[in-house]
Amino acid sequence: MRLILASQSLSRRALLEGAGLAFETMPAAVDETAIKESAQAEGVSAADTAILLADAKAARIARRHPEATVIGADQLLVCDGEWFDKPVDLAAARQHLHRLRNRAHELLTAVVVWKNGQRAWHHLATPRLAMRDFSEAFLDEYLAREGAFVTQSVGAYRLEGMGIQLMRDIRGEHTAILGLPLLPLLAYLRDSGALKG
Repeated sequence: MRLILASQSLSRRALLEGAGLAFETMPAAVDETAIKESAQAEGVSAADTAILLADAKAARIARRHPEATVIGADQLLVCDGEWFDKPVDLAAARQHLHRLRNRAHELLTAVVVWKNGQRAWHHLATPRLAMRDFSEAFLDEYLAREGAFVTQSVGAYRLEGMGIQLMRDIRGEHTAILGLPLLPLLAYLRDSGALKG
């Protein structure tokens, strides 16, 4: 069975590769900003918006390849009701981290699967992370060492890198924090026959 990941995320790709899946990657060109702005204007929750984003990506690829099983995923960071986007540069990453310092936040991580030209399954994970009260000296060193990597994450951190030092507490499935709730996805793919049981 043909399996497609509708994402250009290196971490999502690495998770599926590490789990031994044979798949293709096809980044889906969707206007995430427009979807988020529309959802907020209509009062859609952050959790439902994460699912909408993942669904839009999977749907875009599934319409071109209806014979395939297509995986879409997305992630929203929410802290005290505020939605965060990926920082555009290091200065924006610094602002993100100042706002998250010494506070807890949720990573609403959605995964959607399209099969036979329609949405077949979805899942939402809600890992909760709390940042410590790090110093400005640490922040300077962190941004210098991580560089452009901080612009690839909604939280301006990679737990598989130096970003782990920003945290004082982490709750939730590790793969969901990295961008793809892998255990529920693998269970669905086995149950649906896309993977051997």
